[in-house]
Amino acid sequence: RKSVRGCIVGSDLAVLSLVVVKQGEQEIPGLTDTTVPKRLGPKRASKIRKFFNLSKEDDVRKYVIRREVTPKNGKKAYTKAPKIQRLVTPRTLQHKRHRQAIKRRRTEASREAESEYKQLLAKRVKEAKDKKIERRRTSSMQKSASA
Repeated sequence: RKSVRGCIVGSDLAVLSLVVVKQGEQEIPGLTDTTVPKRLGPKRASKIRKFFNLSKEDDVRKYVIRREVTPKNGKKAYTKAPKIQRLVTPRTLQHKRHRQAIKRRRTEASREAESEYKQLLAKRVKEAKDKKIERRRTSSMQKSASA
């Protein structure tokens, strides 16, 4: 195994994993003399844009690489295309707007709740202060009356 042996090669190995780094003048028969096209095209919207050098305004759905499928039992041939991922549709934009609106409402509600709570707290503190002052006043009045 490669992980065990590292780069040590012996006659006991049946298969070697190699990469062509530099090619000479001639083609290597069975390796570099034929070009095999990619079986599948890109699936992600941004990668389709990059592949065809499209702008943001171009419709990506028109540039999807389709492949023709011929059924075995003599039916009519049809084409297959991948489902484009990360495609920005009106629905996704609507969902995004909805999420942002909910977030906005939540922050406004929490802000209002905070202000109400602060008012209530201030009112309670004021009442407690008044009560304390009143208690002091009555106790001092009683002391002066008894003396």
